[in-house]
Amino acid sequence: MEININCDLGEKSKLHSNKHDPDLLKIVNSANVACGFHAGDEDTMNQVIQISKDNGVSIGAHPSFNDPENFGRSRINLSSSEIRKLIVEQYETLQNIAVKYNENVSHIKPHGALNNMACEDIELANILAKTIKEISKDMIYLVPTGSKMEEAAKKLNMKIACEIFADRNYEDDGNLVSRKKSNALITDPKKAKEHVLSMVKNQSLNCHSGKQIPCEIDSVCIHGDNVSALATASSIKEDLKANGLLLKPLNFMEKFI
Repeated sequence: MEININCDLGEKSKLHSNKHDPDLLKIVNSANVACGFHAGDEDTMNQVIQISKDNGVSIGAHPSFNDPENFGRSRINLSSSEIRKLIVEQYETLQNIAVKYNENVSHIKPHGALNNMACEDIELANILAKTIKEISKDMIYLVPTGSKMEEAAKKLNMKIACEIFADRNYEDDGNLVSRKKSNALITDPKKAKEHVLSMVKNQSLNCHSGKQIPCEIDSVCIHGDNVSALATASSIKEDLKANGLLLKPLNFMEKFI
């Protein structure tokens, strides 16, 4: 069975250091690169793309609300045209840098509040899916499994990679536990490893209550801004490999070739 490990990277800001990016890029298979709206800048985008290329890591855009003060984690209501402009502009910024290294942006994964809102709101999910398909019918859309984003993308017959979060707990409705709650994050690499292996093997979400929700899982996300991101990524990779999983970049997974 194939599986992918993705990580949010290039997120240098006053709220977050990107010092572990080079080491994380030796572990993960796909990078979701901040495009300057919630974090990052031209230098960090260049750095992540260059190191990704050296390590055979596929490159994805990680578009966000234009909200660096809150790291893209505050909810903002925008019109459909504003949402479309937001996604296209950030994708084009990253793609224009990628081509300098003879690379391409092969997937898109919305960030933060934009992602969380679209998980719950089918109208917003439809706007995102249509925009991303318009960018390219071959673009891989990385979405939280079981979300409205997955539902909208399936209706458009898009290339969908469904992800779970290694370092986050889930509510009984399949949504992530709010970061405002004390049990939102999983910072112990051992617990994260067990959390991930169970979900991947059972193809189901492990909710904080103990409930399990059947789902599709193609990819495991590790947040680059988690305090234990490096240890968690390394532990999960070795555990998945030890249990017979084949790790691949998103654009080299059989379902997308």
